[in-house]
Amino acid sequence: MEVPAASDGVHLAAYRPSVKAAPGGLDESSYYQNYIEGSSVASLGSDALTGYETLDAPPHYDFYANTEVYGRRRHFRPSLYQLHANPEADCRPPVYEETVCGQLEEGDRSEDEEEGEQPEPEPTRFGWIQGVMVRCMLNIWGVILYLRLTWITAQAGIGLTWVIILLSSFITGITGLSTSAIATNGKVKGGGTYFLISRSLGPELGGSIGLIFAFANAVAVAMHTVGFAETVRDLMSEHGAVMVDRTNDIRIIGIITVTLLLGLSMAGMAWESKAQVLFFLVIMVSLADYIVGTIIPASPEKQAKGFFSYKADIFVENFVPRWQGPEGSFFGMFSIFFPSATGILAGANISGDLKNPTEAIPKGTLTAIFWTTISYLIISATIGSCVVRDASGLLNDTLSLSPPSEACVGLACQYGWDFTECIKNNTCTYGINNYYQTMSMVSAFSPLITAGIFGATLSSALACLVSAPKVFQCLCKDNLYPLIGIFGKGYGRNDEPLRGYFLTYIIAACFILIAELNTIAPIISNFYLCSYCLINFSCFHASITNSPGWRPSFRFYSKWLSLLVSVCCLVIMFLLSWWAALIAFGIVIVLLGYTLYKKPAVNWGSSVQAGSYNMALTQCVALNQVGDHVKNYRPQCLVLTGPPSRRPALVDLVSCLTKSLSLMMCGSVETAGPSPSVLEDASCEGHVTWLNQRKVKSFYRGVAAADLRSGVNILLQGAGLGRIKPNVLLMGFKKDWQSDTPQAAHNYIGILHDAFDLQYGVCILRLREGLDVSHTAQSHINPGFDEGHESIPVPSRIQTRTSSSEFIEPGPQLSTVFQKKQGKKTIDVYWLSDDGGMNIYPSITSSSYVKNIITGLTLLLPYLLTRRKRWARCKVRVFVGGETEQKDEQREKVLALIKKFRLGFHDVEVLPDIYQKPQLGNVHQFENMVGRFKIKTNPKQDSDCDLPRQEEPSMITDQDLESNRAKSLRQIRLNEVMQDYSREAALVVITMPVGRKGVCPNTLYLAWLDFLSRDLSAPILLVRGNQENVLTYYCQ
Repeated sequence: MEVPAASDGVHLAAYRPSVKAAPGGLDESSYYQNYIEGSSVASLGSDALTGYETLDAPPHYDFYANTEVYGRRRHFRPSLYQLHANPEADCRPPVYEETVCGQLEEGDRSEDEEEGEQPEPEPTRFGWIQGVMVRCMLNIWGVILYLRLTWITAQAGIGLTWVIILLSSFITGITGLSTSAIATNGKVKGGGTYFLISRSLGPELGGSIGLIFAFANAVAVAMHTVGFAETVRDLMSEHGAVMVDRTNDIRIIGIITVTLLLGLSMAGMAWESKAQVLFFLVIMVSLADYIVGTIIPASPEKQAKGFFSYKADIFVENFVPRWQGPEGSFFGMFSIFFPSATGILAGANISGDLKNPTEAIPKGTLTAIFWTTISYLIISATIGSCVVRDASGLLNDTLSLSPPSEACVGLACQYGWDFTECIKNNTCTYGINNYYQTMSMVSAFSPLITAGIFGATLSSALACLVSAPKVFQCLCKDNLYPLIGIFGKGYGRNDEPLRGYFLTYIIAACFILIAELNTIAPIISNFYLCSYCLINFSCFHASITNSPGWRPSFRFYSKWLSLLVSVCCLVIMFLLSWWAALIAFGIVIVLLGYTLYKKPAVNWGSSVQAGSYNMALTQCVALNQVGDHVKNYRPQCLVLTGPPSRRPALVDLVSCLTKSLSLMMCGSVETAGPSPSVLEDASCEGHVTWLNQRKVKSFYRGVAAADLRSGVNILLQGAGLGRIKPNVLLMGFKKDWQSDTPQAAHNYIGILHDAFDLQYGVCILRLREGLDVSHTAQSHINPGFDEGHESIPVPSRIQTRTSSSEFIEPGPQLSTVFQKKQGKKTIDVYWLSDDGGMNIYPSITSSSYVKNIITGLTLLLPYLLTRRKRWARCKVRVFVGGETEQKDEQREKVLALIKKFRLGFHDVEVLPDIYQKPQLGNVHQFENMVGRFKIKTNPKQDSDCDLPRQEEPSMITDQDLESNRAKSLRQIRLNEVMQDYSREAALVVITMPVGRKGVCPNTLYLAWLDFLSRDLSAPILLVRGNQENVLTYYCQ
């Protein structure tokens, strides 16, 4: 294999295979030098022959990575052009090849420049234990564990409390499995929950959930801080210390606490992580202290407060529920408990700070869910077996009688205590139903429980205070919503979102002012449930779409369980608080609508895209099982625009006909010669971008061919998919047919004949000012589509990309007549029959005329236009040919037929004057137009009269003019009639004449079309259906 020369712009050295040093001391550079110089393969030694003198590179990490490693030159995969192109060919590689080479050259320069620079220090990264498991356990062991679990046990009983715990763990466990599956389906960056959902379901749902989840974490900071403040306030009140009152004390302590937490979080992730480990050890010691306390025999002081150690009858009494207060219901308790189980995403939320997120998130999250669930179950069972629901706390409430009298109320009577008075008066201050600090009272050493409360609440608040800004920062960097970009800026080597910290601090401070834990907790529950609902739905949707890109390394999940939990989350949201659920979904819908409207320029390969492909493919295949029916006919248009920005008027007209109705496909043919970049020009993305910017719902298809007619034939036969394929061809009128080459005119008419042969309807649009708006023609403007100027190769504005397709900047968005409101103008429809060359105007009752009427494409297109707002005020006038004596009768028959089609056209005019002879001056102009294409033949050589036709198909003989004289005069006369009736029309639609293939010369046919549509200020649309019905008045 020969190596391309350096002048080709291909740096082969970048693609050589890596070679180990041979035993004899042969290094890589000497090997490659020998390879370039053409040394023999055998002379290099067996250890050096890993590439076998080929540019093909073995698999390498750099080929798939988007980032570079400091100190190591990045490898690039050789392109297909470099592998298969002829190195001796005198042609430049495609644009993307030059881009790759440019990158290599820049890499060579930057490698020398940065040789003396030191790499930036690595940011702090955490493993699965410290980064995920500990963080999740701390966030789950929050304020609810110490301050509300005992109260929930008193309300719901041990049995239903276990149901609440297990239901919450089931939801969070399946969500953890779904999260693990999503997190292991590719490299995870920072952004946590938002990153997982947005990269799976797309920016529409991901953005809205990102905002909601970040807000929920900010509110959770307030919840955990209020729990801490409650504990401090209770300690102060036990020692008689009060700052203002019970509520304001919580507010003051909460604001001071969250301010200190803000300072700790801004100190960096390293300090925050060390604090979390310390909190974890404190909590473990406090839980051990509680378990020891339940075993130690109860002292009289503790008995007065309802603690009697493990008793079977207390367990039985507390096993059943006893609802009290406004929150006294199963879902009321669930709404208060569920936020305690929502810490499972604390590790995923700092995914950008993990060493290996795909390993750490599944392992740490699931381990944390398991151990915290066990701890909740144990604490609920033990506290329900040791403490009664109500107690007074007074040492004087002992029983003097044994056995107790019947007047004594409560289970404590069996143990020598009488709490009857406070039970009846609802004034008991102790017991698991009244005293939130019951765990502290039961423990062996209560200060350790207090320390545990401090550790649990502060660690959870700190975790949420760190999670919310990092999730929000990733959302801000994606630029999905306006006015939030300033919060995406990061500082330091860990890219800390300092502005996000301040925003979270402000939100948390506002909710701390509520100072009521039971009020804040339900607010968070709905937001977390909404997030979990979409996480599980993301996993289900990614699985159900069967996308080849869904390959999670974590296999222990079920798409159906994910769907079940997603539905459960949705139902529970409304059962907890229907108004909060409506607010949450209202926010999601508003943000979703905004994102759908703005259509952010991001492409993350989401499962929504995969689902859209599946649905489209399924529906396309299903259409094959349904036969065509005239009632479902839609004009599916192949528009020969070339680059769409060159002929915006043609694009706009067809868009009015097909938008949200049927298929529109813009076609372009590249005839620029055998250049490697021809296919890139034909399929470049800039044309699609231009169509999208113009809000035109159209496909674009470019092909490369030797000539225009061959390329259009490829489009006619290959465009579309199944039954979704074009049936109408639209193109511009070739104005320069007289000055262009005969072959160009032949190709233009040949395109029309090819379309008719393939059963296409054909439409030709002509504007007085022309269709091509380009000021400088280029090689890829498809001149045969209308004007046909000579090709002048002028460099286009091209942006290089490292991809397989060239990107040309979209052209300017020029305004056209079809984008303007037409007002109260008219659309004039000349509904004339034409059988393809005979000089016949049949009567209104003839069968051939009825057949042509039923074809109806000439009527259908104006009707579709009037359905658009800008054309709605236009009146459609239908002109038909007829006889003066039967004018009224013919008008009524045509009007009756149109009414059967329910088109809403009421203005029909019969034109008997179309049968009159045209003006002599116009006839002379027509003869002058075709005169330069005439061939004078010898009348004695009739047998050879077809020879010039075969050699010059565009030339016209006297016999051609004579045989088609009547039809030529008809086109001249029709033009005169249109100039009389349609000078002020917004659009003129007329039946296009058909020239018989092989009988009517191409230039004569072009002369008909030219003269028929000339000198009219209104746009003219020549329409010819494929002689198949597109309208019917039957209902089946």
